[in-house]
Amino acid sequence: MGAALDAVVTFLFKYPPRVFQRGELVLAPVIPALLIGLAIIAAITLVAVAYSRIRKVRLADRITLGVLRGVAVALLLACLLRPTVVLSSAVNQRNVLAVVLDDSRSMRLRDVGDTTRLAAVQRAFADSSDLMRRFGKRFALRVFHFSADAAPTSGAASLVGSGTRTDLAAALDITREDLAGMPLAGMVVVTDGADNGGGDLASSLLALRARRVPVYTVGVGQERFARDVAVERVTAPANVLAGSTVLIDAAIGVRGARGETTTITVEANDRIMASEDIKLPDAGDVTRVRLRVPPMAPGTYRLTVKAKPISGETVTENNAYHSVLEVRPGPVRILYLEGEPRSEFVFLRRAVAADSALQVVGLMRSADRKFLRLGVRDSAELIGGFPVKRAELFSFRAIILGSIESSFFSGDQLRMLAEFVSQRGGTLLALGGRSSFSEGGYANTPMAEVLPVALERAGRDTNAPTITLKIRPTSEGLTHAALQLRNSDAANTARWDSLPPLTSVNQLGPLRAGATVLLTGRDTVSGASKADVPLLAYQHYGRGMGVVLGVQDTWLWRMHASMPVEDVTHATLWRQMLRWAVEGVPDQVEISATPARVGPGEPVVLRAHVADSAFMDVNDASVVAKVTTPSGRIVDVPMEWSLKEDGSYTGRFITEETGVYGLSAESRRGRDTTRSVAGSLLADDQGADVEQAELRTPLLKRIARETGGKYYPLADTGHLPDDVVFTEAGVTVREAHDLWDMPIVFIVLATLLAAEWIFRRRRGLA
Repeated sequence: MGAALDAVVTFLFKYPPRVFQRGELVLAPVIPALLIGLAIIAAITLVAVAYSRIRKVRLADRITLGVLRGVAVALLLACLLRPTVVLSSAVNQRNVLAVVLDDSRSMRLRDVGDTTRLAAVQRAFADSSDLMRRFGKRFALRVFHFSADAAPTSGAASLVGSGTRTDLAAALDITREDLAGMPLAGMVVVTDGADNGGGDLASSLLALRARRVPVYTVGVGQERFARDVAVERVTAPANVLAGSTVLIDAAIGVRGARGETTTITVEANDRIMASEDIKLPDAGDVTRVRLRVPPMAPGTYRLTVKAKPISGETVTENNAYHSVLEVRPGPVRILYLEGEPRSEFVFLRRAVAADSALQVVGLMRSADRKFLRLGVRDSAELIGGFPVKRAELFSFRAIILGSIESSFFSGDQLRMLAEFVSQRGGTLLALGGRSSFSEGGYANTPMAEVLPVALERAGRDTNAPTITLKIRPTSEGLTHAALQLRNSDAANTARWDSLPPLTSVNQLGPLRAGATVLLTGRDTVSGASKADVPLLAYQHYGRGMGVVLGVQDTWLWRMHASMPVEDVTHATLWRQMLRWAVEGVPDQVEISATPARVGPGEPVVLRAHVADSAFMDVNDASVVAKVTTPSGRIVDVPMEWSLKEDGSYTGRFITEETGVYGLSAESRRGRDTTRSVAGSLLADDQGADVEQAELRTPLLKRIARETGGKYYPLADTGHLPDDVVFTEAGVTVREAHDLWDMPIVFIVLATLLAAEWIFRRRRGLA
């Protein structure tokens, strides 16, 4: 359709559309334009006068004939203005044209007729092909292949389709930089657009636009498979504490298989951990599946989410998604400060007492300046009550504040609580009570900004009425990992509906922008309000998270008369709540890999973030990453401080083996040595780019549009050699193309004259 339209435009307007898109319209009159304008006015006037003197013809007919004749005369005279389109063209054999070919695994897919994408590209861009010969007549050719990065190659015949990632940004940057000293007239990028390298494509396009280098993209493959089931996206934690149930959400793409069934499985180190049969949707292209992986022993696991292939599936390479999960042993320490003896303190600690991955250190005020300390490391820890030094407070990962008034803290301690969240990256969980929130005087304190609800009233109100609330999860709460009380969505919803009501004495203000509500409550006794009020809500604040739980007696879910003795709802809830609270809280030294999944032989950037015991960024440490290969060999990778970010260190590593790599980092500063917790890196040859393997035409059109190029399907590249000569980059010459002799001009002129003659005949005037 596009090629046919281009042919019609070329026939009518003498030049293809690209000439008008790129060129500048100017006038080059053979005589002064003013004289031509006067001649047009005079001619139209003469025509009008001549037809006005014909008395035997109706007025409407005279007007019609006059208009037809006047427009024809004006068109002829306008040709004397000599309209011209001027555009830049590359000088023959004085410029370089880069041909950049995708060499990733997704190019092995067989969806171009009866052949693979790779074979189709090799045929179209072979050295002996008509396309490359036409390129060679005008340009010096430089051929590159790319996947995770780009490099020069001898030609399309050398492509093997072995790259496991596609990074279009890196391909554009490396090609541009490699040809920086040459007159680069343009790039031809041939790919399926399966871009998953994580590069900054916008910056790459901006750099090309600054040099006026157009990029012509050529799309390979099918935009939509006829029959396909694909694991398109998987949401899963990178690490969890031992004993945690892992929730995995998978987005399954469906093409041409509506109403059929398939099986989704989760494997950990090739062992099936969860499985669910699903019916593919009758409407829509994506269905979502939630799978629950039971707790696993500490260690590093390669997770694979698989969709069972359906009959006649176009491709099966995208039926699996791979990632790595770290199960950490713990224990992690949480400080629980309570201002008065109450049941919530006792039952919360009891709920997690058997969990070896969690250690709740209890600090309860029993009298003025006297505290009950439970779970401390030694006799000196917290001897003076709540910490007054950052290093002592920041050794915990989360803080639970019970019913304790703000005046208990000094101004420095209140600021330190806020910094515990914003700088240390910890979680602050504030519980309801008569001395909590606004009732405890926390409005207008540094801690108030941490909480996801506004505190509107200052001062304590110990006589606040008690409100009985029926607790209900929100839609976000029903899917949240912390609130999963049963092993299926239906059973979980039913369990929440059956729980007895709780009570609150706090008046929580409106939610802050960006806050998320997980639990709400409705007054079931007084009937004063029928609206749901937020009870469990959170917001991200700096590096950490602020959470409120606006009830004072979750222990009723253990001791209420309606709760069976063997019921573990209360323990399950608090174990999962506290695991969520410490999830993602950073250590002093953190290490990660970018990207977290590569192929053997591909480079990876190791990044470490280093802080001292007060979690202030450190820029003068000596940092070494230790990489444990799948075969057990340990490789030391020196890391250097990144000037772009405080506390950030980077190193480069190239994977050689297939499998899971263990990562750790060691920071030395003077006599102090700090080690990170374990990280991981997956190297496999499965190819991350096959997981979303359909041709991504919109992305390729965006690249062409933003650089001044054009997008072509592989089958329509015949006009590409004619397009690439029009460029403003490299060594160019300005060329003028006359428009007065376009076929459309003569067609319009002939049509006007023929219309006048036919009209005269019909009116008997000929």
